[in-house]
Amino acid sequence: MTTPTELEAAPVQSNFIREIILEDLKTNKYGGRVHTRFPPEPNGYLHIGHAKSINLNFGLAEEFGGKCNLRFDDTNPSKEETEYVDSIIEDVRWLGGDWEDRLFYASDYFDQLYAWAVQLIKSGKAFVCDLSPEEVRKQRGTLTEPGQESPYRNRSVDENCDLFQRMKAGEFPDGARTVRAKIDVTSPNLNMRDPILYRILHAGHHRTGNKWCIYPMYDFAHGQSDSIERITHSICTLEFEDHRPLYDWYIEQLGIYHPQQIEFDRLNLTYTLLSKRKLLSLVQKGLVSGWDDPRMPTISGLRRRGYTPEAIRNFCRRVGVSKTNGTTELGLLEYFLREDLNKRSHRVMAVLKPLRVVIDNYTEGHVDQMEAVNNPEDASAGTRSIPFSKVIYIEQDDFREDPPKQYFRLSPGREVRLRYAFFITCTSVIKNEKGEVEEIHCTYDPATRGGNAPDGRKVKSTIHWVSAAHALDAEVRLYENLFTRENPDEVPEGQDFTANLNPNSLEVLNGCKLEPSLGGASPASRYQFERLGYFCVDRDSTPGHPMFNRTVALRDTWAKIEKKSK
Repeated sequence: MTTPTELEAAPVQSNFIREIILEDLKTNKYGGRVHTRFPPEPNGYLHIGHAKSINLNFGLAEEFGGKCNLRFDDTNPSKEETEYVDSIIEDVRWLGGDWEDRLFYASDYFDQLYAWAVQLIKSGKAFVCDLSPEEVRKQRGTLTEPGQESPYRNRSVDENCDLFQRMKAGEFPDGARTVRAKIDVTSPNLNMRDPILYRILHAGHHRTGNKWCIYPMYDFAHGQSDSIERITHSICTLEFEDHRPLYDWYIEQLGIYHPQQIEFDRLNLTYTLLSKRKLLSLVQKGLVSGWDDPRMPTISGLRRRGYTPEAIRNFCRRVGVSKTNGTTELGLLEYFLREDLNKRSHRVMAVLKPLRVVIDNYTEGHVDQMEAVNNPEDASAGTRSIPFSKVIYIEQDDFREDPPKQYFRLSPGREVRLRYAFFITCTSVIKNEKGEVEEIHCTYDPATRGGNAPDGRKVKSTIHWVSAAHALDAEVRLYENLFTRENPDEVPEGQDFTANLNPNSLEVLNGCKLEPSLGGASPASRYQFERLGYFCVDRDSTPGHPMFNRTVALRDTWAKIEKKSK
């Protein structure tokens, strides 16, 4: 696996798809054109794996001055919904994909696809088969055994045409008949063993309604849709490599424009599932709050959690493409996310688990305004004013009554720096009936305003704080990996992937204290809570009830991994 350090040190390399396109431009194979497409099936929400394909297809078109279409391969109405179409359009646009006026659907071509199926029947290259789906599977053979010809394979052209027209007219129930290509049942490639072109499916379509009760199979519709749109480079993931001979066969038999299918490795991430079927299962079983749950690897989930499109695009570009499937560390994606958020996020102070601190020698009712830097990475971000008063909140973890060795934060008799403010020293502790510390008392040194001592004395720790009189109450959600295992599909016999769900993937904290500058924060705004991580305003946040999602912690897991390896 590749680390961010190695990636950062290496120049961006070309890839085999780019080299193919360069060669095609050199030989004028497509008249100097580069035309790609991103063809999702609207049967679920897009996830981070799709982002790699989006970035590749739209990126190559942009690099070579070409075009990229957005096309929905909507050939299975039983699983497709308008909700999915709308979400995909939003996600692709958010990631930067620009298809201009080229938004298409395979359903746009249903009449032409039907006509081409008739053409194959009339040329003796396809037939109507009465075998049930189970019988077709049995006669298909295995990787080591050839298939068997259907007893209906040699029907006459006239009978096949009549039956196909009656299928279209709705005379037969679901599964009663199919149209199959007549290729080679002994082929070593199972996809070439008389595959199905059309099946009967009495289901309303999200765009065509009840016009059709027969629908083309994906393998038949996909290549022909590419041909209609005059795609030059049809870029697919590696699982379609064995389908390429079928892709080519249909186009060659029909004698139509021939795009070039090219396969690349799909994205796999540790601790992450990228199966739409399994992600749908999580949603349907209520194991997550929806497709856009911030723990989900969906684009909408990542967006709600606070990811930026720039971070995702940078990650995809650096991971690159190859002809071999592998697995990428989730920490690598988080690395690029931190790198981007560090540049764009304003720093603010928030206390997630507050502990009350009273500064005894500070004047009651007085308020100092402290100047704080918004982003040390961006001077143009300027500064802001933070109120400081007699009572403040600090993190519970920033105080220990009996501190262990190497603990340099606040404890009895110890002096620490308050970020942007003063040095304070703990003088006493107040506990509740359970013996828990509920309030501490301190003194402050007014000469250390701004966090520096004029006498040059140093302190070993700087902690953040929020003025109690000015703090905003908020709900904060802390997220961890949704799964506990690197490969969520590795489960004991008899169990499924849900056995690896992380019971601690979400922690909701109420009563968190935020600095007042966050009072007008709008949904999707991103911030760095100093010392705590990067956070995003949730879509459900309201002025009276601000809600923040932790996007990613400040700690880089790669640093920990590399430290252990030394």
